[in-house]
Amino acid sequence: MPIRLTPLEPWIAAKIGAAGERLSRDALEAHQLRRLQETIDWACRRSAHYRALLAPAGSPPTLAALSELRRLPFTTPDDLRERGAQLLCVSQDEIARVVTLSSSGTTGRPKRLHFTEGEQEAILEFFQHGMSTLVAPGDRTLILLPGETSGSVGALLAAALGRMGVTPIPHGFVRDLPAAVEVMRREAPTSLVGLPVPTLALLRHAEEVAGVSLRLKSALMTTDHVPESIVRELARGFGCQVFQHYGMTETGLGGAVDCEAHDGYHPREAELFFEIVDPGTGEPVPDGVRGEVVVTTLTRRGMPLIRYRTGDLSRLLAGPCRCGSALRRLERIRGRRTDLAVPCGEGERGVTLPELDEVLFQVPGLADFTAQVSAASRPARLAVTALSARPDHGRLARPVKDALDRLSRLSRARLACALAIDVATGALGERLAHGPAKRTIGLIGGDA
Repeated sequence: MPIRLTPLEPWIAAKIGAAGERLSRDALEAHQLRRLQETIDWACRRSAHYRALLAPAGSPPTLAALSELRRLPFTTPDDLRERGAQLLCVSQDEIARVVTLSSSGTTGRPKRLHFTEGEQEAILEFFQHGMSTLVAPGDRTLILLPGETSGSVGALLAAALGRMGVTPIPHGFVRDLPAAVEVMRREAPTSLVGLPVPTLALLRHAEEVAGVSLRLKSALMTTDHVPESIVRELARGFGCQVFQHYGMTETGLGGAVDCEAHDGYHPREAELFFEIVDPGTGEPVPDGVRGEVVVTTLTRRGMPLIRYRTGDLSRLLAGPCRCGSALRRLERIRGRRTDLAVPCGEGERGVTLPELDEVLFQVPGLADFTAQVSAASRPARLAVTALSARPDHGRLARPVKDALDRLSRLSRARLACALAIDVATGALGERLAHGPAKRTIGLIGGDA
């Protein structure tokens, strides 16, 4: 069966004035350069932060090519926390929504992102066209994202689906597995949108505890790193294609979504410009080389972001997509620049959370896990708590230990290191009840 062209392409072609034509890289990049220069000029005129950063002598920088963007300094998460009001380019009465992102620390200032009404509409449009990759009129989509507040991601997604003739089924984060399974049985969705780990927990609870087979036409995983092991399990359990979306509040919620080729996300290129830079030097790297994702907004006027360092690790893939689109492809996110790794020897790259994800989510019955590494143990000591939706969670200990031993042997072969491992098990319910937890490898001060 032929792979369908991503629906993002005709939408983006229309946005750059090429409706009815096949999108070309030349036309798209000319649009991006124009919009980039407009954004720089606007930000330097209207934002105290960008005026001081980019135009201290009074004249905004002029770019003759997209490659010259590398001359400009970065915008960082700390800029948003410490100087957020100075990044604003419009008055407060033009702002329709403010999103506050709390710091992971106890005293850190939150980041606040401001959006105009027109920018909220742009998000809704992207959701509408991005979702048409996997749903069609008459479908019913379960939304496992927060949507109680007007302008929230779930509310915008529900509105976008309604425009498409798709019935939205708002639910919110999965906090109660039996209740979520009952909603799926009662509402009979044909698709769902959710976070990868809670969705896996939902599937495994349905199969292993409730004894229910849940079948879908499609599923979209979003807002978090998506392990391939989870994609494979969801595709098996739901019997459907599993799509992936990349985005964050800073990108205007929507950023990029994959197509039926499932070989990289297609970015929202008429409104966002992506770079990949070396995390250490900040210099752009060639296509195919992994680094940190840097994004510049091209159409935002409320709070534009110029060369914003996301902290996410990925690469721009070389060559055309098998769907035939001229849009670029961003490889699925491979973790965060600041992710802690389990140390495996001086000067060597350690075992990372994505590597743990890939081996552990293959274990039948495992729905989530927590991991901590000792800062003092030699060899490094990794403590993992495997979480199950089943009451007999103790049965996970042996297969999880076996999976970690295999990873440890691989690490020794690759890095000449040793890894001491402790495994405990627990029930998933309490962790889910508090909403999605930040997934990371924790650091403990002494021996595990």
